Amino acid sequence: MFFNSGWGSCANVASTRVVDKFGFSTISHAKPYKLQWLSEVGEIVVNRQVLIALSIGRYKDEVLYDVVPMEATHVLLGRPWQFDRKNFHDGFTNKISFNFHGHKVILKSLSPKEVHENQIKMKEKREKENDKKSSKRSLLMSTQQVKKVIVAKKAYFSSYS
Repeated sequence: MFFNSGWGSCANVASTRVVDKFGFSTISHAKPYKLQWLSEVGEIVVNRQVLIALSIGRYKDEVLYDVVPMEATHVLLGRPWQFDRKNFHDGFTNKISFNFHGHKVILKSLSPKEVHENQIKMKEKREKENDKKSSKRSLLMSTQQVKKVIVAKKAYFSSYS
């Protein structure tokens, strides 16, 4: 699972892919809202939330995320998380520091190269999932084909290469 600290994000968000893949239970969002910048689909309504246990090294926490279809990352820690943890972002070292349960925590952001490599991995996984889905679908008859079989009242066989 990849995470990103969203320094400009007004919400903590988790991708629908992570929620679906791990079968996390969601709850209705108390204040649904519309969002556009995280998805290529255009404007979406954010109406679900999920509580996910987060572990980065020795730092373990639970964070409430808004669930959105997003391709940028799996989870994004935004301003609500920053506020709750009273964190400090050092722009020079790009490290995030805060106290949690009496212990100082320092998180180091990924380098641009590491972010790029993670994006490539995520894209490859999505493409493999889509290939599996499309290969499964190719074995099925379309609605139009089913209608033709019913109207013709005879068996229908098709070969796929």
